Amino acid sequence: MRMSTPAVLATLALAACTPAAVTTTQDRPAAADRAAPIETALTPEQVAAATAITRAPAPRAAARASAAQMDTTTAEQKAAAAQAPQAAETRLGTTIASLGDPTEGGFWIKTPLVSARGIGRIVNPANGKSAKVDLIPLDGPASGGSQVSLPALQLIGVSLTDLPTIEVFRS
Repeated sequence: MRMSTPAVLATLALAACTPAAVTTTQDRPAAADRAAPIETALTPEQVAAATAITRAPAPRAAARASAAQMDTTTAEQKAAAAQAPQAAETRLGTTIASLGDPTEGGFWIKTPLVSARGIGRIVNPANGKSAKVDLIPLDGPASGGSQVSLPALQLIGVSLTDLPTIEVFRS
């Protein structure tokens, strides 16, 4: 097949604009992390209920304009995540929180305070607001900072540009 010079130039221009490795939400390590076993004292029914609250789909690529458009959690999930704990919790410690990847949906915290996935809660001591979250291990020293999902930060009343100290609990 023989291409004209304009067609060749157009093809080369398009190829130059396309990233060599496009990462989709299905390719992200977080998807593999979510299949990892969860370390918790909760019953399987309680884990299923918590998972229904903390998990949400990634935002559509076209919606990546504002924080409100990036938050794919439902009003019901937000209300359930904000409820007081119904099971005993263990305080893991405090951490400096920053906004994690806003394209990963749901309520979660990636923190060096845990070594295995689990279900837990984060609390903003400045206002007492809390959110039920997935606990995801993050490499680093226990004194290192943590990454928190956009909806979880909003639920505990933290500006997305702040670096607050928050408390972390395991259910």
